[in-house]
Amino acid sequence: MDKMDKHTPDEQFVKVVLVQEYDDTDETDVECPWALDLGEGRYQLKNFPFYFYGLSYDDVFKAEPLYEDDPRPYFVEVISKSGHRTARVFLGQSIKESAEAKAALDHLSGMGCGYEGNGQRVFTVNIQPHCDYDAVLAFFDSCDMIEEWELADPVLEDTEPASGD
Repeated sequence: MDKMDKHTPDEQFVKVVLVQEYDDTDETDVECPWALDLGEGRYQLKNFPFYFYGLSYDDVFKAEPLYEDDPRPYFVEVISKSGHRTARVFLGQSIKESAEAKAALDHLSGMGCGYEGNGQRVFTVNIQPHCDYDAVLAFFDSCDMIEEWELADPVLEDTEPASGD
């Protein structure tokens, strides 16, 4: 069942614009995920962000149109965090060609995580509030099929330093 099917018909979903800018380049990434319109310029994210940092599934954020020729709401700021966290994983092999790569994603599902991806090697992982966060991060580090991973929310500078360092 699609995530959108769990909501009542009177809820209004809209495409919002997330623009990710980077400190070290002039390049930007733009994505347009679904969000629930809560009214008064407030939205609740209903997809897993692929490029955007600092925002996760179910977070509530402010967005507003920024351009006269584009009525879509653009992300402005986070209003409240949902407890979901976002990571990105880059698999060493395609899930279409490797049972081990698919098994890595299945293991994450078994840990209570959701994921969306390009269907082959790059996936956004939703670490839900009930998941054992430390165990998920340990799996990222120990899984041979995960070539690289990163936290997108919280970003590393948002996290507390590990004790004993």
